[in-house]
Amino acid sequence: MSLQSRPRLLPLLIRFTVLGIALALSLSSAGCLTSAGVGPNADRPLNTVTEVDLDRFAGRWYVIESIGLDAETGAHDEIEIYRLREDGRIDIELHFREGSFDGPRASIPQLGWVHNEETRAEWRVRPFWPLSLAYLIIDLAPDYQYTVIGHPSKRWVWIMARTPSLDAATLAGIRERLAASGHDIKRLVAIPQRPLDARDDPPE
Repeated sequence: MSLQSRPRLLPLLIRFTVLGIALALSLSSAGCLTSAGVGPNADRPLNTVTEVDLDRFAGRWYVIESIGLDAETGAHDEIEIYRLREDGRIDIELHFREGSFDGPRASIPQLGWVHNEETRAEWRVRPFWPLSLAYLIIDLAPDYQYTVIGHPSKRWVWIMARTPSLDAATLAGIRERLAASGHDIKRLVAIPQRPLDARDDPPE
Protein backbone atom coordinates (compact mmCIF):
# COMPACT_ATOMS: atom_id res chain seq x y z
CA MET A 1 0.00 0.00 0.00
CA SER A 2 1.26 3.47 -0.82
CA LEU A 3 1.46 6.12 1.87
CA GLN A 4 1.52 9.83 1.20
CA SER A 5 3.54 10.26 4.38
CA ARG A 6 5.46 6.98 4.63
CA PRO A 7 7.67 8.04 7.60
CA ARG A 8 4.54 8.28 9.76
CA LEU A 9 3.62 4.62 9.23
CA LEU A 10 5.94 3.26 11.95
CA PRO A 11 4.55 5.46 14.78
CA LEU A 12 1.01 4.55 13.76
CA LEU A 13 1.77 0.83 13.66
CA ILE A 14 3.42 1.11 17.07
CA ARG A 15 0.25 2.75 18.41
CA PHE A 16 -1.89 -0.04 16.96
CA THR A 17 0.48 -2.69 18.32
CA VAL A 18 0.45 -1.31 21.86
CA LEU A 19 -3.32 -0.91 21.68
CA GLY A 20 -3.76 -4.43 20.37
CA ILE A 21 -1.67 -5.98 23.13
CA ALA A 22 -3.58 -4.02 25.77
CA LEU A 23 -6.88 -4.99 24.19
CA ALA A 24 -5.99 -8.67 24.03
CA LEU A 25 -4.87 -8.70 27.65
CA SER A 26 -7.95 -6.83 28.88
CA LEU A 27 -10.39 -9.10 27.04
CA SER A 28 -8.65 -12.28 28.14
CA SER A 29 -8.50 -11.25 31.78
CA ALA A 30 -11.89 -9.56 32.16
CA GLY A 31 -14.03 -11.44 29.67
CA CYS A 32 -15.49 -10.12 26.44
CA LEU A 33 -18.30 -8.06 27.99
CA THR A 34 -17.44 -5.62 30.73
CA SER A 35 -19.27 -2.71 32.31
CA ALA A 36 -16.59 -0.14 31.55
CA GLY A 37 -17.58 2.24 28.77
CA VAL A 38 -20.94 0.70 27.94
CA GLY A 39 -24.53 1.68 28.56
CA PRO A 40 -27.19 0.49 31.01
CA ASN A 41 -28.30 -2.41 28.78
CA ALA A 42 -24.78 -3.82 28.50
CA ASP A 43 -25.90 -7.34 29.44
CA ARG A 44 -28.00 -7.68 26.29
CA PRO A 45 -26.40 -9.83 23.58
CA LEU A 46 -25.02 -7.85 20.66
CA ASN A 47 -26.72 -9.25 17.58
CA THR A 48 -25.58 -8.87 13.99
CA VAL A 49 -27.82 -8.27 11.01
CA THR A 50 -29.30 -11.41 9.48
CA GLU A 51 -27.52 -11.27 6.12
CA VAL A 52 -24.82 -9.30 4.32
CA ASP A 53 -24.19 -9.24 0.57
CA LEU A 54 -20.41 -8.83 0.49
CA ASP A 55 -20.38 -7.50 -3.08
CA ARG A 56 -22.76 -4.71 -2.09
CA PHE A 57 -20.94 -4.08 1.19
CA ALA A 58 -17.54 -3.70 -0.46
CA GLY A 59 -16.20 -0.30 -1.39
CA ARG A 60 -15.82 3.02 0.36
CA TRP A 61 -17.45 4.01 3.66
CA TYR A 62 -17.22 7.37 5.42
CA VAL A 63 -17.01 7.26 9.22
CA ILE A 64 -19.78 9.55 10.54
CA GLU A 65 -19.53 8.97 14.30
CA SER A 66 -17.58 6.51 16.40
CA ILE A 67 -16.39 5.36 19.76
CA GLY A 68 -13.08 4.57 18.19
CA LEU A 69 -9.62 3.29 18.97
CA ASP A 70 -6.99 5.55 20.49
CA ALA A 71 -5.15 5.65 17.16
CA GLU A 72 -8.17 7.38 15.62
CA THR A 73 -8.22 10.29 18.08
CA GLY A 74 -8.44 13.56 16.15
CA ALA A 75 -9.22 11.85 12.83
CA HIS A 76 -10.62 14.00 10.01
CA ASP A 77 -12.00 12.77 6.66
CA GLU A 78 -11.91 9.19 7.99
CA ILE A 79 -12.84 6.49 5.50
CA GLU A 80 -12.63 2.71 5.32
CA ILE A 81 -12.33 0.83 2.04
CA TYR A 82 -13.14 -2.88 1.61
CA ARG A 83 -11.88 -4.90 -1.36
CA LEU A 84 -12.91 -8.53 -1.86
CA ARG A 85 -10.08 -10.91 -2.75
CA GLU A 86 -10.22 -14.01 -4.91
CA ASP A 87 -9.18 -16.15 -1.94
CA GLY A 88 -12.30 -15.04 -0.03
CA ARG A 89 -10.52 -12.67 2.31
CA ILE A 90 -11.04 -8.91 2.47
CA ASP A 91 -8.41 -6.20 2.14
CA ILE A 92 -9.30 -3.31 4.45
CA GLU A 93 -7.75 0.15 4.29
CA LEU A 94 -8.33 2.77 6.98
CA HIS A 95 -7.47 6.34 5.90
CA PHE A 96 -7.74 9.63 7.75
CA ARG A 97 -6.09 13.00 8.23
CA GLU A 98 -4.43 13.43 11.61
CA GLY A 99 -5.65 16.34 13.72
CA SER A 100 -7.13 18.52 10.98
CA PHE A 101 -8.19 18.55 7.34
CA ASP A 102 -4.66 19.69 6.48
CA GLY A 103 -2.96 17.17 8.75
CA PRO A 104 -0.79 14.30 7.50
CA ARG A 105 -2.60 11.34 6.02
CA ALA A 106 -2.55 8.12 8.02
CA SER A 107 -3.13 4.88 6.14
CA ILE A 108 -3.44 1.55 7.96
CA PRO A 109 -3.82 -1.74 6.03
CA GLN A 110 -5.75 -4.61 7.63
CA LEU A 111 -6.89 -8.07 6.63
CA GLY A 112 -10.42 -9.34 7.19
CA TRP A 113 -12.29 -12.60 6.70
CA VAL A 114 -15.82 -13.85 7.27
CA HIS A 115 -16.22 -15.74 10.54
CA ASN A 116 -19.93 -16.56 10.25
CA GLU A 117 -20.56 -17.91 6.75
CA GLU A 118 -24.32 -18.14 7.30
CA THR A 119 -24.92 -14.41 7.80
CA ARG A 120 -21.54 -13.02 6.62
CA ALA A 121 -22.15 -10.32 9.26
CA GLU A 122 -19.44 -11.45 11.68
CA TRP A 123 -15.86 -11.05 10.58
CA ARG A 124 -12.42 -11.17 12.07
CA VAL A 125 -10.04 -8.31 11.30
CA ARG A 126 -6.27 -8.48 11.68
CA PRO A 127 -4.36 -5.18 11.94
CA PHE A 128 -1.17 -7.21 12.42
CA TRP A 129 -0.26 -10.86 13.09
CA PRO A 130 -1.22 -12.62 15.32
CA LEU A 131 -3.95 -10.32 16.67
CA SER A 132 -7.46 -10.69 15.23
CA LEU A 133 -10.43 -8.68 16.45
CA ALA A 134 -14.15 -9.41 16.27
CA TYR A 135 -15.97 -7.26 13.72
CA LEU A 136 -19.78 -7.31 13.88
CA ILE A 137 -22.10 -5.69 11.35
CA ILE A 138 -24.91 -4.78 13.73
CA ASP A 139 -26.93 -2.36 11.58
CA LEU A 140 -27.22 -2.04 7.82
CA ALA A 141 -29.58 -0.03 5.63
CA PRO A 142 -31.62 -2.07 3.12
CA ASP A 143 -30.03 -0.03 0.32
CA TYR A 144 -26.54 -0.33 1.88
CA GLN A 145 -26.28 3.44 2.37
CA TYR A 146 -25.26 3.21 6.03
CA THR A 147 -23.91 0.57 8.37
CA VAL A 148 -22.82 0.21 11.99
CA ILE A 149 -19.83 -1.86 13.06
CA GLY A 150 -19.60 -3.08 16.65
CA HIS A 151 -17.43 -5.17 18.95
CA PRO A 152 -18.79 -7.74 21.47
CA SER A 153 -17.44 -5.67 24.38
CA LYS A 154 -19.57 -2.68 23.25
CA ARG A 155 -16.61 -0.43 24.02
CA TRP A 156 -16.16 0.50 20.34
CA VAL A 157 -18.59 1.25 17.55
CA TRP A 158 -18.43 2.92 14.13
CA ILE A 159 -21.33 4.51 12.25
CA MET A 160 -20.48 4.70 8.56
CA ALA A 161 -22.23 5.85 5.39
CA ARG A 162 -21.68 5.90 1.64
CA THR A 163 -21.60 9.71 1.75
CA PRO A 164 -19.73 12.07 4.12
CA SER A 165 -22.92 12.89 6.05
CA LEU A 166 -26.18 11.34 7.24
CA ASP A 167 -29.50 13.10 7.69
CA ALA A 168 -30.48 13.88 11.27
CA ALA A 169 -33.45 11.51 11.39
CA THR A 170 -31.42 8.53 10.17
CA LEU A 171 -28.61 9.26 12.60
CA ALA A 172 -31.05 9.66 15.49
CA GLY A 173 -32.57 6.25 14.70
CA ILE A 174 -29.14 4.62 14.66
CA ARG A 175 -28.24 6.17 17.99
CA GLU A 176 -31.52 5.02 19.52
CA ARG A 177 -30.86 1.42 18.44
CA LEU A 178 -27.30 1.60 19.78
CA ALA A 179 -28.53 2.81 23.16
CA ALA A 180 -31.10 0.01 23.28
CA SER A 181 -28.38 -2.57 22.57
CA GLY A 182 -26.24 -1.35 25.47
CA HIS A 183 -23.83 1.19 23.96
CA ASP A 184 -22.97 4.38 25.79
CA ILE A 185 -23.97 6.80 23.03
CA LYS A 186 -22.77 9.79 25.06
CA ARG A 187 -19.26 8.70 24.08
CA LEU A 188 -19.95 8.92 20.34
CA VAL A 189 -17.64 11.38 18.58
CA ALA A 190 -18.60 13.05 15.31
CA ILE A 191 -15.85 12.67 12.69
CA PRO A 192 -15.25 15.90 10.74
CA GLN A 193 -15.88 15.20 7.05
CA ARG A 194 -15.49 17.56 4.12
CA PRO A 195 -17.94 17.47 1.18
CA LEU A 196 -17.03 15.31 -1.78
CA ASP A 197 -15.87 18.20 -3.96
CA ALA A 198 -13.32 19.32 -1.36
CA ARG A 199 -11.60 15.97 -0.72
CA ASP A 200 -8.51 14.17 -1.98
CA ASP A 201 -9.29 10.64 -0.79
CA PRO A 202 -7.37 7.61 -2.05
CA PRO A 203 -9.04 5.80 -4.98
CA GLU A 204 -11.51 3.04 -4.20
